[in-house]
Amino acid sequence: MFLYRYGTATLAIMATLAATAPSSHAQQSAWRPERTVEIVVPAATGGSIDGTARLIQRVLQVNRIVDVPVVAVNKAGGGGNIATHYLDQHAGDGHFLLTSTMSLMTNHILGRSATTYNDYTPLATLFSEHMTLVVKPDSPLKTARDIQDRLKKDPQSLSIAIGVAVGATNHLTVALLMKAMGIDVRKLKTVVLQTNAQTLTSIMGGHVDIASLSAGAAITNAQQGRLRIIAVTSEKRGEGAMAAIPTWKEQGVDVVFANVRLLVGPKGMTPAQIAYWDAAMSKVVATEDWKKEVERNEATPDYTGSRDSAQRMARLYGQLKSALVDAGLTKE
Repeated sequence: MFLYRYGTATLAIMATLAATAPSSHAQQSAWRPERTVEIVVPAATGGSIDGTARLIQRVLQVNRIVDVPVVAVNKAGGGGNIATHYLDQHAGDGHFLLTSTMSLMTNHILGRSATTYNDYTPLATLFSEHMTLVVKPDSPLKTARDIQDRLKKDPQSLSIAIGVAVGATNHLTVALLMKAMGIDVRKLKTVVLQTNAQTLTSIMGGHVDIASLSAGAAITNAQQGRLRIIAVTSEKRGEGAMAAIPTWKEQGVDVVFANVRLLVGPKGMTPAQIAYWDAAMSKVVATEDWKKEVERNEATPDYTGSRDSAQRMARLYGQLKSALVDAGLTKE
């Protein structure tokens, strides 16, 4: 279960996980890729969503799950719209996949995109990840209270890096936290950056005061002394290296939130194409390489295949819309 909660408002994102072993239909399907498969990435190289695509690419190839070449194709820009426009050009073609975050939904809710998850073919929900706010190691900001006190006096006094687009996952994380602290989200000084690498450079160089990052990206760089984590949006402390990172709830900010990673194909894919990718992705998530990488990135392994993912995405869309309205980023 994934929760977003602050004050008395609660958002629960629940999914019933089903076994996703390859079906006899998938194994007997007449369709299989006949040429290079493209995994489209709605961001530049070096970011976490790019890493997800390249992990899928590597596991598919190394384990010979597919018989044709698989490449990751970066289509950065437009808050993800350039990538989805590219996918739109290949309707019904199972050789094209798109890795995405919940921005596939939030862009539509915010009016930045004419298309959303149900304009494509839902193939999988891959995993979920909790989020953090980070600062440079010697920042005077130590706790949630430090941030709250500064921003209540002057919402423009701190610059905050929010990822690839306003309203995307990183920004939603910031918005939920700030709203819970009683700070007007619309008055914040936010900075849009396209990759984790740019965010890290900006934090370490003192060009921004705070950044929103996934827990996996944050803990890796914190261990290398590049940044310090204020808190994580999980219900309770994690294990291993994350055991030392406090939750926002511990610091008096009642917010629990997780980002969900998605895999979709173009609109109009055939049942045989969907069955093929169901079988292939169920093999991907069963490999040790996948499991170790998900664990290394402090993510929650909660894979669901195409049928359950379509239902899960429908619920998630409605819940994200409520969260964005509550956070003051859009209207009903």
